[in-house]
Amino acid sequence: MIVDTTTVRTEISDFMDRILGFGYLLGSSVLFASLLSVLAIWYYRYKRLSIYPITNSKIELFYWVAILFSTSLRTAFGDFLSDNIGLSYIQGAMVTSGVIIFVIVIYYFTKLNQILLFWIAFIFTRPFGATFGDFLTKPLVKGGMDFGTLPASGIHCYYL
Repeated sequence: MIVDTTTVRTEISDFMDRILGFGYLLGSSVLFASLLSVLAIWYYRYKRLSIYPITNSKIELFYWVAILFSTSLRTAFGDFLSDNIGLSYIQGAMVTSGVIIFVIVIYYFTKLNQILLFWIAFIFTRPFGATFGDFLTKPLVKGGMDFGTLPASGIHCYYL
């Protein structure tokens, strides 16, 4: 199922941007609202949002729909950082890693809901990986390091 949601997420993001003409800001907003709606309904029906353990198929359905919306949001937000805001690849990686680090700090030093923090961190891992990967692979003239995909994959795996 994760392969399906991984493939479909890009299609949903691109469909909203290119076919419907929403752009990445409106598309990200729609996906964010959809994710919040799924999480709210899930919580209302089952009084929990924990992903462990998933004890029945109805809860699992909510989980996969939330994964689909959150992974689509991740893709749209990553594109929004570079295409709409105009951040370079490294700047996008710094913004998204900053959010992840902030979530980690909040996790250890507050009593904020850990499930909420999980979903925030989960959403920001994809744009971080994409922007950092682009920074490693794209040509120098486009703001990248031009390492190529194989060396960049080795660097990416080693440090992440």
